Amino acid sequence: MYTELSGGEKQRVQLARILAQVWEPSAFGPRYLLLDEPTASFDLAHQQMMFDILRQFARDGVGGLVVLHDLNLAAKLADHMIMLKDGHVIASGSPEDVMTPPIIREVFDVDALIAEHPRSGAPMAIL
Repeated sequence: MYTELSGGEKQRVQLARILAQVWEPSAFGPRYLLLDEPTASFDLAHQQMMFDILRQFARDGVGGLVVLHDLNLAAKLADHMIMLKDGHVIASGSPEDVMTPPIIREVFDVDALIAEHPRSGAPMAIL
């Protein structure tokens, strides 16, 4: 029963429902996935599974917009990032262009170091 599932299990059911809607190409035009914090309640293995699925959909021509508060996950997944503060665009571009100490300071009011992820090469914020 859905009502007896954990938060992460419910999240995976919702993801499956969304993917079923964009699975096949449509005669009505391009397909898009719009996801808000899709990794909330996911453990690391399920986060990786979700990102693998999203990358495959992107390779198949499905556009995606994913809202994430975890900058490191966003930089690992995205080919384009937009950093917002109070509803205004502060930075837009590749993860390397957006994940910089001055931008992170402006948006989050924290000092961060930026390193290259040893496996993916994506920028990684370290507090």
